[in-house]
Amino acid sequence: MVLQFYSAQPSSPCRLVHMVLETIGVPYQLNSVNLAQGEHLASEFLAINPFHNVPFIVDEDLSMGESRAIATYLANKYDESGQLYPKDPKTRAIVDQRLFFDMGSLFASHRSCYHSKMMKGIEPPKKDLERAHQSLLWAEDMIRATGYAAGTQNLTLADLAFVATFSTIQATEAFDLSDLPIWKEYFPRITKLIKNYDEVNGKGALMFGAFYQAQLKGAISQEC
Repeated sequence: MVLQFYSAQPSSPCRLVHMVLETIGVPYQLNSVNLAQGEHLASEFLAINPFHNVPFIVDEDLSMGESRAIATYLANKYDESGQLYPKDPKTRAIVDQRLFFDMGSLFASHRSCYHSKMMKGIEPPKKDLERAHQSLLWAEDMIRATGYAAGTQNLTLADLAFVATFSTIQATEAFDLSDLPIWKEYFPRITKLIKNYDEVNGKGALMFGAFYQAQLKGAISQEC
């Protein structure tokens, strides 16, 4: 049975998993879940995923959510090259650290800021904006040595995670990104290395950006 991938295209975590699937070349069936219409709460979806979150995969007898866990599982099982998730313990530890940094700092700090405006109509506190910007500067420090997020000479899961997050940040047009020279070079270069980038990440990021802008204008009020 082909791997089942449940996703909402505007979601950055979903797009991370989608990029991993395409980069490795794993056969899969894409199942779109419309969160605004409550499809994640439908009985059919709850039967396989009681946590009603996306991304979510079903691969034979394994059912699991959480984007970074899915990403590492897919790389462990299907990436024969061993490049996306290197087997060397120290290199893998750095990739893991970058994934956790992305989840807990880079992605989380920016998400907090734009959700504050998008869902509550509240300007994020200055300290939150400063924290979000600092996370981008820290990421630049990580990229600086070799031009890749984990200090490698090739694309890893860390780069895919950074790209998923940064593309969303950029698409919202909510942050000043003018003083980030390393990101300006890194981001377009890395996107060219990702198979079917526009389909699996670029379009979804733009969808989220449009959603964000519409929310600010009061056009819609459903959470993504």
